[in-house]
Amino acid sequence: MEPRSSGLQRLVREVAKFGAVGGAGVLVNLAVFNLVRHVSGLPVVRAGVIATVVAIVFNYVGFRYWTYRDRDKHGRTKELTLFLLFSAIGLVIENGLLYVATYGFGWDSPLQSNVFKFVGIGVATLFRFWSYRTWVFRALPSREAETIIAAEAHPAPHPSEPQQRVR
Repeated sequence: MEPRSSGLQRLVREVAKFGAVGGAGVLVNLAVFNLVRHVSGLPVVRAGVIATVVAIVFNYVGFRYWTYRDRDKHGRTKELTLFLLFSAIGLVIENGLLYVATYGFGWDSPLQSNVFKFVGIGVATLFRFWSYRTWVFRALPSREAETIIAAEAHPAPHPSEPQQRVR
């Protein structure tokens, strides 16, 4: 039963880290959305797309260097390409809901726009979590991942540092 619980613990940690980065990304997304919408006067959906693009860049850095830092780092071009592809699909989901609410139902007050932007982010996040963990930030075989985590926890001394000898 031990391997199963450790797998569940890893998933819980992954979801927590994904949520922390994603939560910060939501704040970035909504802040940029409101700033662009009210300062520039751009239409709602264009402001939403700009905000989503800024949040995508923010999230990539958080996911690559914190949430999924123990994942395979080979093929960064492929990783970034897949990340951008799935992020673009998420952008369409997120801002598609905003578009339908705004232009389909005429709900475009600032409160309504923020509610539907937030709902769109939520729906798109479910898709992004699945696609990022499945296709973008692929898991290393567990021995490799454990070695990387252990190496990060106990880095080797720098060659210029004096080393202690044990007798």
